[in-house]
Amino acid sequence: MTASSQTLPTNADESRDFSVILGGPLYQLFCKAHLCGHVLELLKRRVLVLCGIAWLPLLAFTILEGNAWNPSIKVPFLIDIEDYVRFLVALPLFVVAELVVHERMRLVVRQFLERGLIPDNERPRFDAAIAAALRLRNSIRAELILIAIVYVLGVYLMWQGPISLNAVSWEGTFGRGELHPTLAGLWFRCVSLPLLQFLLLRWYFRIFIWTRFLWQVSRLHLNLIPAHPDRSAGLGFLTLISYAFTPLLLAQGALVAGVIADRIIYTGARLPQFKVEIIVLVVVAFLMVVGPLLSFVGRLSQLKRVALLEYGALAQRYTREFDQKWLHGSAPPDEPLLGSGDIQSLADLGNSFEVIKQIKVIPFTPRALVQLVVVALVPIAPLLLTMLSPEELLQRLMRVVF
Repeated sequence: MTASSQTLPTNADESRDFSVILGGPLYQLFCKAHLCGHVLELLKRRVLVLCGIAWLPLLAFTILEGNAWNPSIKVPFLIDIEDYVRFLVALPLFVVAELVVHERMRLVVRQFLERGLIPDNERPRFDAAIAAALRLRNSIRAELILIAIVYVLGVYLMWQGPISLNAVSWEGTFGRGELHPTLAGLWFRCVSLPLLQFLLLRWYFRIFIWTRFLWQVSRLHLNLIPAHPDRSAGLGFLTLISYAFTPLLLAQGALVAGVIADRIIYTGARLPQFKVEIIVLVVVAFLMVVGPLLSFVGRLSQLKRVALLEYGALAQRYTREFDQKWLHGSAPPDEPLLGSGDIQSLADLGNSFEVIKQIKVIPFTPRALVQLVVVALVPIAPLLLTMLSPEELLQRLMRVVF
């Protein structure tokens, strides 16, 4: 059973202001703690507080314990790249992504109504889909389950297994099958890492809500236009929401890059050994951005098949009459061919038929997909330099300069 702390949409204005961000227990906690406004104001304050909770105690504890910069241990805290990336790059990006997605999603969902895609008789079902999404978004049980997953699975498995890199580090040591954490290691495993994992899982949950909403909308009898110039029957505006996930993709790429960087530096691994991790990153990026839009594949495929038959029949009729009129003497003798609207209509009909033939069954462009995959891989790009020795890198730089 879910609980809602916000009023669900009851009229047209509220149903136009759809967002999977403005809700849930954590959002309400931020509002009460003056870390967030009703439209996600105070972004810098939230970032500073969350990063402070996750990272500053680790710095303080490692300084206190002498592990911040200790040459006697393999991984001192101040040179642990993975944790810099986790708590000073990925975590802030998770928070920034909330504001970006919220602002873009409101505009995108509003297009279903402003473009007349929702018939009057389907409006109750559309509003019901929004209400269901907001109930799920505001669910206390859902976020409690996410917390349980983080602590029961995430933290438990980490405590049962060896520590990162199987080496003596600022986190602690692992011997005789038991973990011996430092104070910093305790905070890391009980607070910092669970916080990061919860924010990530919360994002996946929001994407699930968005996917479920689009699937429900795709089941409606939408007023789609086969000859729409966006070549998505009027749904091309959905591509706009995809770019809003850029900070989220950067954050995930940074997390993977941080893990790989530590393995390369401290265990002597090579970048090609992490092909599987990089492929998984690309697949996850694809599913996050394009996955929700797959809901419209069936509807657009059917629309394309029917439209090709209908417009094909119309084109057959028009071209036959055009042929009879202008090529077989049916046109009046005093009607000039030059400037005739028949020619332009024939061209317009041909253009419409070509547009229908090019309808994309997924309202998404390949170019947009490539751009977003590149965004996810950008944090990994600097690691390509690790495949070169310092001497080789210097020689190549000299060649570029001189």
